[in-house]
Amino acid sequence: MRETPEELDRLQSLLDSSLSGSTAHLRSIVEGRTIAAAQLTGVLTGMCTLALSTVTAKGEPRISGVDGHFLHGRWHFGTARNAAKARHLAARPAASVAHLRGEDLGVFTHGTVEEMNPEDSGTTADWQELLAYLKDFYGDDTFDWNREVVYYRLNPHWMTVYAPDLDKLTGT
Repeated sequence: MRETPEELDRLQSLLDSSLSGSTAHLRSIVEGRTIAAAQLTGVLTGMCTLALSTVTAKGEPRISGVDGHFLHGRWHFGTARNAAKARHLAARPAASVAHLRGEDLGVFTHGTVEEMNPEDSGTTADWQELLAYLKDFYGDDTFDWNREVVYYRLNPHWMTVYAPDLDKLTGT
């Protein structure tokens, strides 16, 4: 868990407002079967496979898988700079991701991506911290981190979590 108390508060506020503003149908499924922000950050450690949804220029939905890392209360993920999803996100940065673990966990997030390491301009202020984390996780020489891969942070405006049994997720 790398979240500060302020990041946990912001995440909890997002989870609460997202659920309270959701449809009655979704609330009937999730209420009483969710977890708090601090619990969520304890569950979403390491690499979490995400289903990433983008949109083509014609408005057609596309879904693909990415390695997701939940750090500081937000999803981070990467892809090849020449991937279709990178073109989609450059033109239309709205995205949705879902992380599912069978019937035990569903984390659903909508937001706008921010490119962390643009090829033709400066990186975000926290890119070096993320890069150090990624190199530690994947290895220092796995990619040409400046030219081959682009990393994004999903700045969420909506997120909900379905987790009916926390003990199953934590092994306790």
